[in-house]
Amino acid sequence: MFETIAGILDWIGIAVFATTGALVASRKQMDIFGFSLLGTVTGIGGGTVRDLVLGNLPVFWVREPAYVIVCVLLSVLVFFTAHIPESRYRLLLWLDALGLALFAVVGAGMGLAADAGPVVAVVMGVITATFGGIIRDVLGGESPVILRREIYVTAALVAAVVFVGAIAVGLPREGAVIGGVLCGFAVRGAALHWGWSLPAYRARPGRVPED
Repeated sequence: MFETIAGILDWIGIAVFATTGALVASRKQMDIFGFSLLGTVTGIGGGTVRDLVLGNLPVFWVREPAYVIVCVLLSVLVFFTAHIPESRYRLLLWLDALGLALFAVVGAGMGLAADAGPVVAVVMGVITATFGGIIRDVLGGESPVILRREIYVTAALVAAVVFVGAIAVGLPREGAVIGGVLCGFAVRGAALHWGWSLPAYRARPGRVPED
């Protein structure tokens, strides 16, 4: 049952992230190949890094090329329909929030399945959730969302911690998945709605030798 749910979440997350990559391409007025590239690297980027770190070789999309095909098809679809949403950027942010929460839980689950400890599983969740978006923003000429003051990595961390913590205390995996996804999405969504951000570093006067 859990494997089925995790598989469905994985497909949904890849579809959502592929769409966000294609939407960035639309904002940059790229051609259809640019759409396909950004959509694909966004959809599979985080999972690729996760599998390489965990030693799950070949990586998931090499074992199952359908992931790449779906990313390309969705990107092509967005190429012809991206003009429909009134605010593509707002849609991009909310889809990204959903993909972030989904991938954080899926990645953490993959870490646990590889017999990694809870800490490593949480890290795998964060990597899976954020690296696709980082690659998307870099290739799309955007400021990487991970480097902005917005609450982003924190939301992925919350989703992964809630999921791993729920598993650790013996809750059913299905409930842990739902709890992790909802908590991660809620934190990111609240940050988008109310403009939350973590405190930034402020420069302080340096100490002189006499001090």
